[in-house]
Amino acid sequence: MSATLDSTASRMNATEIRASASLASIFGLRMLGLFLILPVFAVHARSLPGGDNATLVGLAMGMYGLTQAFGQIPFGMASDRYGRKRIIIIGLLLFVMGSLIAAVDANVVWVIVGRAVQGAGAVSAAVTALIADSTRDEHRTKAMALVGASIGLTYAASLVMAPLLYASIGMRGMFLLVAALSLAAIAVVIYIVPEAPLRQAERASFAEVLRHPELMRMNVGVFVLHAIQMSMFVVLPNVLVNAGGIALDQHWKIYLPVVLISFVLMLPPIFLGEKRGWMKQVFISAIVLLLLVELGLRALVAQTSLSFELITALLLAFFVAFNILEASQPSLVSRLAPAGARGAALGVYNTMQAIGLFAGGAGGGLLAQHFGAPSVFTAGCLLALGWLIMASSMKSLPVRAKPAAVPT
Repeated sequence: MSATLDSTASRMNATEIRASASLASIFGLRMLGLFLILPVFAVHARSLPGGDNATLVGLAMGMYGLTQAFGQIPFGMASDRYGRKRIIIIGLLLFVMGSLIAAVDANVVWVIVGRAVQGAGAVSAAVTALIADSTRDEHRTKAMALVGASIGLTYAASLVMAPLLYASIGMRGMFLLVAALSLAAIAVVIYIVPEAPLRQAERASFAEVLRHPELMRMNVGVFVLHAIQMSMFVVLPNVLVNAGGIALDQHWKIYLPVVLISFVLMLPPIFLGEKRGWMKQVFISAIVLLLLVELGLRALVAQTSLSFELITALLLAFFVAFNILEASQPSLVSRLAPAGARGAALGVYNTMQAIGLFAGGAGGGLLAQHFGAPSVFTAGCLLALGWLIMASSMKSLPVRAKPAAVPT
């Protein structure tokens, strides 16, 4: 009997699986609203008033991240006081409203307003806090890793789906689709996400979270990662169209194979790093790979013609590095955070992610407008190099907790 109970305790129960999977899907859906326009908007914007201004285009792509950054901590605090589900639903309603505004698609400024309202529904901290409420300590890392994986999968899916959707329903249809999916997500919150068990509130020091050196490195890292990601797609779609002669509705032929292969290639390093305690080495290697990709793209966009094989190889390397870092960082934050301060740590982490999205979109557009596309990747190189220097001095990252031994 004792062995059976211990074996059961070492696994996530049905409620934990249901809560983690459903909340991860909501997290992924919100990120879909951000990612879906990345591969196509820079090209679509040419058809809109103001679309010839790269600064405005970058602002439209990054504004979501700015309003997210301002909303994460207030939404997280409100969820502590008024309940997680209620705040998540309010945030999703704002996301629907913003999607409908952006769907008007009259000019670039109108899209910027819609993206700002989309981002105002900053429920990431509330969602991760509800996951923490719904899972036992020994399974919380698995649940947080599922959220990280959902972001990576959503990003990959958007790169494949966006050109196809744009060709069939246009940008307005894409925003309306995201609004409809967000309404479906509200139904998921109401009817599928289980109620979290009541837990005694834990005292947490927000100042301790801000001063934690390892968490600082993670926060800087997520800022850099998403700034590079967003800035890259300010210029890359036009590079493929102009220099490569690859029509926008054919970009999926590049994205699909590299996305699928990258997910296969990312798994062995993560599994080996977790098993052998080599996560720091895996982490550093992924940052190095990201830096090499930025250097390669910097050289590539300066040319007048593109090698299909080279652009495919660089994109594959980017997705491998991005997926490793994106899937591992939220889980690592939950393990590095001081006891009783996981929610605060994840709130700061999500805020820095959102700031990175805005900085990458707006900064990438500004650089492209005034200094040309190569300057965007020069900035990416400098950001990745700074992250690498900071990460190289961090302590070895914690390994996943092993389940208790089963008595014989």
